[in-house]
Amino acid sequence: MTAVEQLGAFVANARWDELSPEAGEALKLRVLDSLGCAFGALDSELAATLRAHTEAIGGRPRCHLLGGGESAPDRAAFFNGALVRYLDFNDSFLAPGETCHPSDGFAPVLAAAEHAGASGRDLLTALAVSYQVQCRLSELAPVRRRGFDHTTQGAYAMAAGVSRALGLDAGRTAHAVAIAGTALNALRVTRTGALSNWKGLAAPFAAMGATYAALLAQRGVTGPLEVFEGNKGFMDAVAGRFSVNWRAEGLEAVRRTVLKRFDAEVHSQSAIEAVLELAEAHPFAAADVERAEVDVFDVAYRIIGGGEEGDKTQVATKEQADHSLPYLVAVALLDRQVLPEQFRAERILRPDVQALLRRVVVRTDAELSRRFPAEHPCRVRLVLRDGASFACEKRDYEGFTTRPMGWAAVTAKFDRLAAGAVSREVRRVVAEAVRNLDQLEVSDLCEVLGKALAPSLQPEDQPWPT
Repeated sequence: MTAVEQLGAFVANARWDELSPEAGEALKLRVLDSLGCAFGALDSELAATLRAHTEAIGGRPRCHLLGGGESAPDRAAFFNGALVRYLDFNDSFLAPGETCHPSDGFAPVLAAAEHAGASGRDLLTALAVSYQVQCRLSELAPVRRRGFDHTTQGAYAMAAGVSRALGLDAGRTAHAVAIAGTALNALRVTRTGALSNWKGLAAPFAAMGATYAALLAQRGVTGPLEVFEGNKGFMDAVAGRFSVNWRAEGLEAVRRTVLKRFDAEVHSQSAIEAVLELAEAHPFAAADVERAEVDVFDVAYRIIGGGEEGDKTQVATKEQADHSLPYLVAVALLDRQVLPEQFRAERILRPDVQALLRRVVVRTDAELSRRFPAEHPCRVRLVLRDGASFACEKRDYEGFTTRPMGWAAVTAKFDRLAAGAVSREVRRVVAEAVRNLDQLEVSDLCEVLGKALAPSLQPEDQPWPT
C-alpha cells in the first residue's frame, strides 16, 4: 500500500467509540468556538462580498450557508469556512516548525455531513480525522520554511475529513486525498509582506477544493496514489522525507490544540495577556508608556514580530493588524482588550495606536524558544516616561493546553461574538445542540442553525465578560 492508501484505510476505519470522552468534549468545544467566530464575522464587508459572489454563481441548494441561504457542498465549505476564519479567532495547533488552524476543517466536514445525511457522531468523528491528519502532518512534515503555507497540509486533512463524513471507503478516500494534496499546494507569500484578504481565504479555498476532490472520488475519479512518496510528490517536491504509521494513529490530536482568548494571531496570546495584567495591576495611561519591550520565542518573532515576514510597524488593514505584535501590544495598552472592535479600519488608523506601536520593541530570546511549544512563554517590560517600569513573564495563557478553556469560557466567547447576529435564546439553543451533538443528527444541528439565519431585530451590546 502507498502512504495515501494507508491514510485512506485509517480514515475509513475511524469510529466514534475510538475517541476518548475528553477528545469528544474538545471537539464539541471547537465546534461552538468555530460557530461563534463565524457569527461574529457575518457583518463584515468581506462576508457581504462573498455572499454576493456565492449567490451570483449559484449552486444546487443542498447545504446551509451561515447567515442565510443554501448552496452546493463545496461552495458552502468555502463560504462558511471564510466566516470561521475571517476574525482570525479560531483554534490553532502549535508545532516547532508549523502552526495551523485545525478548525479550518469544520466547514467542509459540516457541509459534507449535511450533504450525506450523517449523524452528529459521524460529523465529530470526521472532524477528529481532519484534526489528526492536519496536526500530524504539521508536526512531522512542516513546510513553512520551504516557502509553502500550512493550508498545504490542510488540503490533505480536509479531504480526509470530508471523505469520512461522506462515508467513502478506503480506496475512494485515498483518491480524494491524493487529488486534493496534488492540486492544493499553497505559497507562504499568503502571510508575508503586505497582507491581503487571501490570508483569511486560503484555507476556505483549500476546503472548497478538498470537498470537490472528495465528491469526484465518490464518483470513481482517481488521483495519483504516490502523492506522498512518488517521483515529484509531496516529499520530493515540498516537505522532505517523513513517515507516519497511520495504522498506529488515534483520534486524540484535538486535545493538543489551543483556543484563543484574544482576537489575534496565536503566537501573540501570552504577550497580550501579560500586557493586560500589567495594565490592571499598575495605574498608568497608555500615553505614559515610553517603550514596551516584548521578548518572545523564535516563531512568534518570525511571524508577527518583524523577523522574516515583513515590516510589522506598517499597519493599515485588519489582516496586517492581527499579524503585527507591535500593533496588538499597542492596542491592548490603549483599549484594554483585543477583540473584533480593535480591527475596524477607523481604529487601526487612529494616530494614538499608530504612534504607540512604533514604541514597541520585539526581540527573540533563545531560552524562550527552547520552551516552545510545550510552553507559550514571553517577557513584557513597560517603561514609562517618568522612568518607572513594570515587568511580567508568562509561560502560557488562558486557552493554552496547560490552561484550557472549558464550557463556561467558550460559551462566553460564543455569546460575545454572536450577540450582534442572533438573539440570546437562539444562542442558547445552538450551544445546547452543540453540547449534545453526539446524540443528534447533522440535520438537527442544521435546523437549529437555520433559526440563526436572520439577524436579530435588536442586536445586543453585550460586554466581554471578565
